[in-house]
Amino acid sequence: MQALRNLGWQIGDAIFDSDPAAPPVPVTVPDLARETDHPLLLGKQMRSRVSGWTTRALTAKPLKKLSPAARLAGLFTAAHSTATLLGRYPADLPEACRSALPHLLDKGFLAEAGDTTFQLAPAVGHLAGMRPPTDQERALRRPARPGSARWFEYDPETWNRWKTAATPALRHHVESVEYCHRCALSVERVAESFMLPPGINKFFSQNVKIAYGQWKDEHPDRGQQAAEYTVAFRAEHGHGPSFKQLGEGLGWTLPRPVLGFIVNRLLANKWLMKTGEVPWTLRPGAAAQQQGITLPTARKPEAPEPARS
Repeated sequence: MQALRNLGWQIGDAIFDSDPAAPPVPVTVPDLARETDHPLLLGKQMRSRVSGWTTRALTAKPLKKLSPAARLAGLFTAAHSTATLLGRYPADLPEACRSALPHLLDKGFLAEAGDTTFQLAPAVGHLAGMRPPTDQERALRRPARPGSARWFEYDPETWNRWKTAATPALRHHVESVEYCHRCALSVERVAESFMLPPGINKFFSQNVKIAYGQWKDEHPDRGQQAAEYTVAFRAEHGHGPSFKQLGEGLGWTLPRPVLGFIVNRLLANKWLMKTGEVPWTLRPGAAAQQQGITLPTARKPEAPEPARS
């Protein structure tokens, strides 16, 4: 703490109080507090997002009970990982953090840790900082799909490692999509959807909302229709539809943003539900279940007849 104070940090003595009920102790770094000529070439809103991400990363369950060096190592690896959870250690990784890497493996924060590269565990994939690619990676990468803004380079070995690290339930779901003969999707398409962080649009333009308002007046039974379609789709495919498959199956020929807003409203109104951000998991929600629209439950094995003498 004295070393930080020597650098100009303003830290009160109350920071050494271990009482968890005490109010937070403010720490001010003058160079980072000034409004003009800021040393970080980021806007205030972006800096706030970075701060929030840092807090979420440091409080991730696998890191909570580790040493400060291990938690800092977790922050470094998360920040320097790519969208496919693969990463390369930065040149300025402190030696104390490098020594703590085995603890990140033991706690499930990292799936692999080599001498120069690593892979985040899928459970903490949402923390991937998506570092800028190296020149070599940039030369090799290609667009994921025509019209897609994201980049993805399929690698069979990486994809198999990702599936091996997944839970049995998630792997079963992944392979039900990967080997679905009715969808007949390429393995590259499936791997991209599961390995890349979801491209979630939480903000919709006013034009999208106006288009939705006009469309919903013509589709008063949209919730029931969508829920029933997911039941029929799952019966044929063994998994739920994607947003696009839902729209195409119901004949909702609409721009992608409008379709995304429609599905988000159906989820918010509990006509549909899904498993987190896992793709292909749409199914009837609570409102649909109240109308009797449910997935068929597994049949229980019949009890054996009693032995007759």
